[in-house]
Amino acid sequence: MSSPGRTDEKPSSTRWPEILFMSTLAGFSMLLGFSATLAKTKKDCPKDFTKGMMASAELPESGTALAMRALGRGTLYAVGGFSIFCFAVWKAMGVKDLKEFRQRAGEALPRIPKSENPGRSDFESLRDFLQYCIDESEKSKKK
Repeated sequence: MSSPGRTDEKPSSTRWPEILFMSTLAGFSMLLGFSATLAKTKKDCPKDFTKGMMASAELPESGTALAMRALGRGTLYAVGGFSIFCFAVWKAMGVKDLKEFRQRAGEALPRIPKSENPGRSDFESLRDFLQYCIDESEKSKKK
């Protein structure tokens, strides 16, 4: 699916390295964030951290087991619910394939008009961007 103004289209087979790179980057970022949060929690309150890791008389279920069960159920509900929603929309539209669905959805949804002056999008620094925002704000106040 190409954007109207794009001229640098690549075949879909050459996009796999890009997709793989971004997915790997996102995965490592999530893992690093989770690990950092876990390490900070363990450092701040080691007694409560170890108490939550193992089941005891006070807590019949460890925090890890509870979190895994909640994650599993949440994932099941989210994926299942969205799948049912998509299936219902698909059946309500009465389409046979994805191409027909895309065409019918495009006809049903309102068109977003292109703005004549999209504004500036290349800034050398944050200061340049903020100055542009101030200038645009002053222009709109004068109108």
